[in-house]
Amino acid sequence: MVLPAPVGAGVYNVYTGALENTDNVVPTAAQLGLEPPRFCAECGRRMVVQVRPDGWWAKCSRHGLVDSADLEAQR
Repeated sequence: MVLPAPVGAGVYNVYTGALENTDNVVPTAAQLGLEPPRFCAECGRRMVVQVRPDGWWAKCSRHGLVDSADLEAQR
C-alpha cells in the first residue's frame, strides 16, 4: 500500500510540521486517531484541512489532495 505524498512516509511529521528525526511529541488526539494531518509529510507546508462528520480531507498546495475515505479503502 502506497500512501499519498501529503501523508506518506516523508521528512516531516504530519501533526507538528517538525522534521521527523527531531524529538517531537505527537499530540494525544493524533495518537488516538482523532486528529487529521495538518502538515505535508513531503514539504512540511501547512495544509488546508476540512473535517466532516464522516472523515476529513487535506490539501497541500504542492502535493495535492488526500481524503480519509481513500485511505480507509486502501486498508
